[in-house]
Amino acid sequence: MADKLLIVMVNTDPRNGSELGAPFFQATVAAAMEYEVEVVLTGRAGELAKKGVAENLYVQEGSSKSVYDFIKDAAEAGVTFKVCTPTLDLWGDDLIPEIEETVGGAYVISEAMDDDTVTFTY
Repeated sequence: MADKLLIVMVNTDPRNGSELGAPFFQATVAAAMEYEVEVVLTGRAGELAKKGVAENLYVQEGSSKSVYDFIKDAAEAGVTFKVCTPTLDLWGDDLIPEIEETVGGAYVISEAMDDDTVTFTY
């Protein structure tokens, strides 16, 4: 059985808040279950790594909990957040403090192909 969960957020559009809850919630739950969990932000979803973006997004209208609150909860549970290098070209390098590392495509592919890793994409 795999002991690592890799969540790659590449197709999720930050402009659609309802798409943002599940990946962060599932990452938090998996970390609480003591799995190793990494979330890699890339493509359009990479914008969430930029300071000021996730703080102003909400999973549902009227909620007092921002998407950034979900990210902070996940990080506190032990989730590691990474961003892909091309994302920096798109959105800049003023990143939220939860981003621990910048990685490239080869890293994502090698982790996804590892027998001990299950990969979810959003």
